[in-house]
Amino acid sequence: MSEEQEPLNPYRWLILFGLVTAAILEVLDTTIVNVALATIGGNFGATTEEIAWVSTGYILSNVIVLPLTAWLSSLFGRRRYLTGSIFLFIVASFLCGTSTSLWELVAFRILQGAGGAALLSTAQATIREIFPAEQQGTVQSLYVLGVIVAPTLGPYLGGYLTDNYSWPWIFFVNVPIGLISAAIVGTLLTDSKHRVATVKVDFLGIFLLAAGLGSLQYVLEEGNIKDWFDDQTICILSVVAVVCLTSLIFWELSSYNKHPVINLRVLKNRELSAALILFLVLGFGLYGGIFIFPLFVQNILGFTPTVTGEVLMPGGIATGVTAMLSGQILNRKNNRIKPWVIILTGMCLFVFSMWDLAHMTDQSGEPDTRIALILRGAGLGMLFVPINLAAFSSLKGVEISQGASLLNLMRQLGGSLGIALLGFFLTRRTAMHYSMLASHAYTGNPAFEARFNAARQALEASGASAVEAQQGAYQMMSGLIKAQAATLSYNDAFLMLGLAMALVSPMLVLLRNGPKAGGGPPVDAH
Repeated sequence: MSEEQEPLNPYRWLILFGLVTAAILEVLDTTIVNVALATIGGNFGATTEEIAWVSTGYILSNVIVLPLTAWLSSLFGRRRYLTGSIFLFIVASFLCGTSTSLWELVAFRILQGAGGAALLSTAQATIREIFPAEQQGTVQSLYVLGVIVAPTLGPYLGGYLTDNYSWPWIFFVNVPIGLISAAIVGTLLTDSKHRVATVKVDFLGIFLLAAGLGSLQYVLEEGNIKDWFDDQTICILSVVAVVCLTSLIFWELSSYNKHPVINLRVLKNRELSAALILFLVLGFGLYGGIFIFPLFVQNILGFTPTVTGEVLMPGGIATGVTAMLSGQILNRKNNRIKPWVIILTGMCLFVFSMWDLAHMTDQSGEPDTRIALILRGAGLGMLFVPINLAAFSSLKGVEISQGASLLNLMRQLGGSLGIALLGFFLTRRTAMHYSMLASHAYTGNPAFEARFNAARQALEASGASAVEAQQGAYQMMSGLIKAQAATLSYNDAFLMLGLAMALVSPMLVLLRNGPKAGGGPPVDAH
């Protein structure tokens, strides 16, 4: 047995079920609430900006606590911290569903996000430690299956529960499932043998972390809505984020800080540092794609939320299939397929799928999206598992939980960054395309006149007067130009996602050692 590996827990597969279930709930709650925001806002009489805090509060607290999970696990012990976090998540979920005001709901969502942080990073580190190296490919693919597929299914499940029951059920559904997970983890899991007793608390580090990441996340969440740096609050919090995060780096690496709350020296590991960059882009691609695709197909193509969820589902299934296959391939002894080959293949599939989606028109239908979404899902499944394994192939002991927290943080920040940048990008590109297309809409342009006259004649044939027909034709042309401008901007956004993935492909050079198939040191995921 490896010196770094714990004695095998005979209940490790049951523990895996409990941890994966908890992680699915946490990731699911990032997206499941989005489709119900309009209904919740209507019930509470909240504005669009106010109701957005139901999502923002959850993500803010989640991002702040994620880097602290390694320290908190060491402080309380792995079993107590994980079990306590699951119970906090369950209680907060129930209170969210029983909330009687908007700000009560936001407060409980903040508690829910804080509890959910451990359900990802500490759970990932635990899986790394309780399973032997030869099973890591399988267990990590099972874990990744839940973490990647859950955000895709979230909007569909949220829409179904809201339409057929009521919005509180998107929170109540967490309670029975979470109780099963908490019972398994609290009963069968033991504390890590790598636990180091916490002597002193790095209060300055915690303050800088909370202020820096909280400010950064707020800027990313609210920047596009508030027109970025035209808003005073965004400007102030941007400065706070830069100052606090820069100070945090220096303080955590300082020789004066004997008990840093975050061990940034773990970034000396080449594979982990490369994986952090890749996970930032993977978060960008995963959450960014889930953000813009429903907007495009619902606003431009006229899909309903239910149809949108059904269209996304085959891609989620493809993710699960390729994630499991990748894990099994990497588990084989004497495996001749190198991890970088799987990763590069996944990148190519993802880039091609974005290129395909970038060529849709406002006349496209569900069949036009099917292949691209399946390829996107397959590519993501081939990316997460080998990158996860490579990231932790050379980390040992207490480094494992710290690496897990940092990688989960980068995935979450990548998603927030993707949504913020894509929202800003879509707004600017739509305005640019509209201006360009409108410049060709003038009398004397044969193409414009042909469409305008056809619309006017159709309105006159339906009984409109000459004046009404002319005004209606102008409105129809304006709507057509807006639809075309929006379509072109979404095309550009899909290309942007593909380009981001292509630009980080050189990071594969730093992952060239990768995980050792079927043997070698124990490995871990994000």
